[in-house]
Amino acid sequence: MTGTAEIRARKATFVEDVWAIARRSIRQLPRDLPTVVPALMIPLFFLVVNIGSLQSAAAFTSIQISYKAFQLPVAIVFAVTGVSRAPALVLDIQNGYFDRLMTTPVSRRALLLGHMLADFVLVVALIVPVLSLGFVIGVRFPTGPFGVAAFILIGASWGLAYTGIPYAIALKTGNPGAVNSSFLLFFPFAFLTTAYLPIENMTGWLGAIAGYNPVTYLLAGLRSLFVSWQWGELGKALLAIVGLAAVSQTLSFRALQGRVQQK
Repeated sequence: MTGTAEIRARKATFVEDVWAIARRSIRQLPRDLPTVVPALMIPLFFLVVNIGSLQSAAAFTSIQISYKAFQLPVAIVFAVTGVSRAPALVLDIQNGYFDRLMTTPVSRRALLLGHMLADFVLVVALIVPVLSLGFVIGVRFPTGPFGVAAFILIGASWGLAYTGIPYAIALKTGNPGAVNSSFLLFFPFAFLTTAYLPIENMTGWLGAIAGYNPVTYLLAGLRSLFVSWQWGELGKALLAIVGLAAVSQTLSFRALQGRVQQK
């Protein structure tokens, strides 16, 4: 037979590669609920306990909002920081699926960006129950629905910015234990900040450290939405997110490059 054309698969675009990885990762999310739900209980628990134990004492501080609103951003930060699809990526590395992907023309950057797109879906899903509890206990947004949307977007952006750290660990070590402990890197930053009191009410050394902590500016930006549209505070929060993303995502993509070069 003559004139038979060779049949080849159409090369996918970069966007299609990202979406294919993201779609697979999102479909796997229900399987990870047994690990995600207990992690969600921690910020909900601390939100209730901190308000119940410190609300009366906070009356002597200089906060402009209720202590319930003051604590809600802290719960959001705890809910979204360190949560990622990095454990799923480690599993792909261990079972050989990652190596099989290396034999395909899929974009290497899409391997991370697809998982991160799924991460954004995940962190938004985690913010919703925490924010819902805030509404139940009486927290309100004078900035209206757009303030609620900005609150969710800023919180989710912080969570997404931090994902570079667990991904870097996952790609560097391929060890699930190391990935699961990545949140411990953030733990000191969560408390050396304005988690419980305004910076003006802190002692000298703690106040000095909090002044350099990016989490301080993230919390200030989120709390400003309970007062009015304070663009200066929101701008500082976004700069903190961009700064974190620049460091963490650089680490993750360099780790990806290193693992790809090993193949």
